[in-house]
Amino acid sequence: MSLYSAGVEYGIHCLIFLVGNSGDTREASVRDLAELQGVPVDYLAKIFTKLAKAKLVVATEGVRGGFKLARPSDEITLLDIVNAIDGRKAIFECREIRGRCALFEGQAPDWALDGHCSVHGAMLTAQKRMEEALAQQTILDIARRVGRKAPAEFNAKVDNWMNDRREKKGASSTQTNDDQHIPVTDITG
Repeated sequence: MSLYSAGVEYGIHCLIFLVGNSGDTREASVRDLAELQGVPVDYLAKIFTKLAKAKLVVATEGVRGGFKLARPSDEITLLDIVNAIDGRKAIFECREIRGRCALFEGQAPDWALDGHCSVHGAMLTAQKRMEEALAQQTILDIARRVGRKAPAEFNAKVDNWMNDRREKKGASSTQTNDDQHIPVTDITG
């Protein structure tokens, strides 16, 4: 079983797509991000609600609206994203079995229970190091790694794909209902 949910992976990948290689940001709808990556749109919408609540993304208004980063990409850490989506989690829950040894015959000696459990202490150290590692990496760091790995034209293809989607939304919003002359808007994002 993994420590973090699939939502953390989806969230990080989505935020990477909101960052260009040079650190500039993009705007995209949840639907577009879900379709771009082949992930469930309803699940991704819930993830973006959490990201917005944590002030990592902000919704933009209008037919072509969606989400964009709420602050610079070099200020959003992987730990911020993990905590926003899954909340703070302990990687280990100590059940204090150190006092249950059969040799103690139901009465653990003081030395066995004295101080913190050594296993628990080791796990707390591991969690601290993992969180420090996540806190040291920003979404910009990851986006740049992806950018170095991808062919040079990939970033431009992403921009074009996103822009094409936004243009189609803009075109559909200018259509009117002949009977009422009310603009038709795509509110599904």
